[in-house]
Amino acid sequence: MSNILTIKNLNKKYDNFELKNINIEVKGGVIVGFIGENGAGKTTTIKSILNLINIDQGEIRIFDKDYKKYEKLIKEDIGVILDNSFMPESLSPIDINSIMKNMYKRWDEKLFFNYLDRFKLPKDKAIKDYSSGMLMKLKIITSISSKPKLLILDEPTNGLDPIARSEILDLFQEFVLDDSHSIFVSSHITKDLEQVADYIIFISNGEIILNSSKDSLLDNYALVKCSSSDFDLIDKKDIIKYKKNKYEYQVLINDKNNFLKKYNIKTIDKITLDDIMLLYIKGENNE
Repeated sequence: MSNILTIKNLNKKYDNFELKNINIEVKGGVIVGFIGENGAGKTTTIKSILNLINIDQGEIRIFDKDYKKYEKLIKEDIGVILDNSFMPESLSPIDINSIMKNMYKRWDEKLFFNYLDRFKLPKDKAIKDYSSGMLMKLKIITSISSKPKLLILDEPTNGLDPIARSEILDLFQEFVLDDSHSIFVSSHITKDLEQVADYIIFISNGEIILNSSKDSLLDNYALVKCSSSDFDLIDKKDIIKYKKNKYEYQVLINDKNNFLKKYNIKTIDKITLDDIMLLYIKGENNE
């Protein structure tokens, strides 16, 4: 099956920032987490995919179609949530249903109201009176009720309480049970992605640093804590990044099993996506 989303050699240059040779593939039935620090290029990449900005160079294909040539057709099959963008706050879900069924050919009114009932969202209440968790759930079920094949989400769980986040993550996993569906989600909350993502793409300073299955990252990468003398014994080729603290070194490695066989250093901590990001961004190269 063709990729749901394919990006090849995407470049976009601003006066003080540049996206450089971005390559991304999103297959069917998966959740891809897009991570990176503020200003790394996540939102610029998403806006490029949606043709909200003009790119300088590269190819973007969605459902194996050119994203510009077939933009109108493609957007029938995409659900989008961008940070701080939705319907006017005076509208209620009943109003939203009336608008959406005239905008989307496959808008599913029954599905929409079933979701409202499931998540206990009031149908006739203005969305300005919704809590942040209620509003995000409304955004997501509105996107899903248009029957898209691809969801593109920018910080969908930001600022939500654990219960609301859990409900939204469950909804994501339900969505990709259909192998023709995928989610491309940008998030600062890496713990959420550790729960639901199949793949992780890490962007820093406009360049993709890592692009891997989540399980491979979390199984093979590790954080080694060691003394200065043990650090000096480690082959430089086995160190991805390191950070020197007052009493120890923290060393990022990407082949835990090989490291354990090679060195008599046993203080190896299970890694998190936050650890990987932090050491790649703040850590030093061992040159």
